[in-house]
Amino acid sequence: MQKAGGRAPCVSLCLTLVRIRVIMSTATALTPEILAKYQPVIGLEVHVQLLTASKAFCGCVNQYGGEPNTHVCPTCLGLPGALPVLNRRAVEFAVLAAKAINCEIRETSVFSRKNYFYPDSPKGYQISQFDKPIAENGWIEVLDAAGMPKRIGVTRLHMEEDAGKSIHDGFADSVAKTYIDLNRCGTPLVEIVSEPDLRTADEVFEYLTKLKEILLYTGVSDCNMEEGSLRCDANVSVMLKGAKEYGTKAEVKNVNSFRYIRAAVEYEIERQIGVIEDGGRVVQESRLWNSGEGRTYSMRSKEQAHDYRYFPEPDLPPLVVGAEWQAEILKQMPELPEARRARMIAEYEISTQDAATLTAEREFADRFEAAAKKAKSPKRVAALLTSELTMRLRLAGLEPEQSPVSMDGVVMAADLAESGEISSKILKQLLDICFEKGEDFAAVYEREKPQQISDTGAIEGMIDEVIAANPKQVEQYRGGKKTVAAFFVGQVMRVSKGQANPAVLNELVTKKLDALGPI
Repeated sequence: MQKAGGRAPCVSLCLTLVRIRVIMSTATALTPEILAKYQPVIGLEVHVQLLTASKAFCGCVNQYGGEPNTHVCPTCLGLPGALPVLNRRAVEFAVLAAKAINCEIRETSVFSRKNYFYPDSPKGYQISQFDKPIAENGWIEVLDAAGMPKRIGVTRLHMEEDAGKSIHDGFADSVAKTYIDLNRCGTPLVEIVSEPDLRTADEVFEYLTKLKEILLYTGVSDCNMEEGSLRCDANVSVMLKGAKEYGTKAEVKNVNSFRYIRAAVEYEIERQIGVIEDGGRVVQESRLWNSGEGRTYSMRSKEQAHDYRYFPEPDLPPLVVGAEWQAEILKQMPELPEARRARMIAEYEISTQDAATLTAEREFADRFEAAAKKAKSPKRVAALLTSELTMRLRLAGLEPEQSPVSMDGVVMAADLAESGEISSKILKQLLDICFEKGEDFAAVYEREKPQQISDTGAIEGMIDEVIAANPKQVEQYRGGKKTVAAFFVGQVMRVSKGQANPAVLNELVTKKLDALGPI
């Protein structure tokens, strides 16, 4: 085997419009009562390109793009006499991906030839795995419509190679001709096939989101849908609730985002219900999603399953991944998202929502944890990242890595706020300046030098002034409405332009008001 290193790594409105289109296209109005009669059944087939440096069975560079037909050799072009050699790193990545989604590894798996003719497959077959895949019997947990955990079964994860790419537009004669780019031929893939356990478009969205998050954590793929690193087909059928047999399925293809997959599944469920309610019959077919029109179109009939005439690949021996090799591979397994979230909630005393935000991407979670270990209060660092910084990044249209405030800047800001040296109002003002000027927190703080007022005499003078100006609120406090103290704190903060020390201020306000006695 060759060794290769890894390379660098409105919906509700949309669905409402989809539902309107479906209802308009059927004779029967699809009322909530009619929709509730049916049970959707959905299974997913997800193809994931692996982030190896070279291709699955040859030494060609495994890289997106490049001049057409330049990342090719006799092996990936299928020229006579060229023999495949399995990429060891691709096997390791397949095992990592499989274990991360709770699959069992088959110690001995077999590569087969999947025979079919298509212009972008120069060999006339695809090297894949058929009856003996590398991994089976896994699962991914999602939340169902009631918010309860639900396991979606993973039937199998198998290895295969990608085909080339047919280019149907972009040339002067594209109306009459199709061009072929074979750079993608031989790119290592894993196909992850779910059980038909999904029941709603929302479950589909969450399953894919979880799967992508897990794969990104393991580092086996960049999961870039725009570049085709992650591609998904959805098999959708409907049946009457309580029925014993599944309905006829349609395969929805050519969907390039999770948002569109959710919309396409929602549309397809209602299209099929409409067909049945109108007295028709759902046919087995492949359908394409048109995001511009928000609907699926028939691509080709699949009345009969394709006969790919699978047979064992004669040029590749059985793949043996024994216990010792599996153990070596699993040493590369990082802490996965769910486990990391649970640990961070316990270790840093942060909320479930903050933990979910901070762990959505492995690199960002790493940066947070490094910052949390330096800070006086990890909880305050988490709050800053998930509220103040996230809001400003969103308004500025920036990604987290583009933030003018570094993690060291976040730690400094959190420590100053935690120690009471700056108030929350001053902190917000300083962060505003950071984003306005494109400067890190330390530089802005050093230049602005905001002075917090901690002198008790000065703060008491401001409190006396506010108490004298608000006799009605004083009467309410003395009458037992203790929450009015917050009003006085806010008024003093306004008078001090946000510079009064919050801890000192709160203590002195309560002391001054209590000294007035009850009514």
